[in-house]
Amino acid sequence: MKLIVGLGNPGKKYEHTRHNIGWEMVDFFAQQTGSVFSKKVAFRSEIGEIQLDKEKILLAHPLTYMNDSGKAVSAIKSFYKLSTADILLVHDEMDFEPGKYAFTKKSGPAGHNGVISIQEQLGTTEISRLRIGIGRPTPPLMAENYVLQPFLPQEQETIKKLFPKLEEAIKYWVTHGIDRTMNTWNGV
Repeated sequence: MKLIVGLGNPGKKYEHTRHNIGWEMVDFFAQQTGSVFSKKVAFRSEIGEIQLDKEKILLAHPLTYMNDSGKAVSAIKSFYKLSTADILLVHDEMDFEPGKYAFTKKSGPAGHNGVISIQEQLGTTEISRLRIGIGRPTPPLMAENYVLQPFLPQEQETIKKLFPKLEEAIKYWVTHGIDRTMNTWNGV
């Protein structure tokens, strides 16, 4: 069993903001694979399920808000007795421009509060991640405000074209693991 977690904030107020690109990528993945989300109070998340190459996959949107994502991920991991190698976090990354992405493992949070929360709750930095570029703010705009803004129209077009590629990359991660996924998909 695998767990794919789209990080973001719940609610209409945060839809289509830069910080929610992970959530939206997992939404796209669910739509393409026929999964439907339902609220699971015990997991503080919306959960979807699919089957891919005989592998059961859970899709999750934590409903805890970004800074407490670790509570949701920890609850799911514990209930299903998952190893950290079976978890993929999908989230926004300011170090990459829109349209760029990278799979990583064993890396620090780089100031991302959702990743910080998850790494603290799970007690490890050894978690597979798909980091999707959102770009950096132009001063004087602060990062905290920037991530809560929507993408510009030309950036939205770039993201729209990127999602099908990332869907295939995530499927590759499910069947081949993080090392082969990094070697195959990073820089593509």
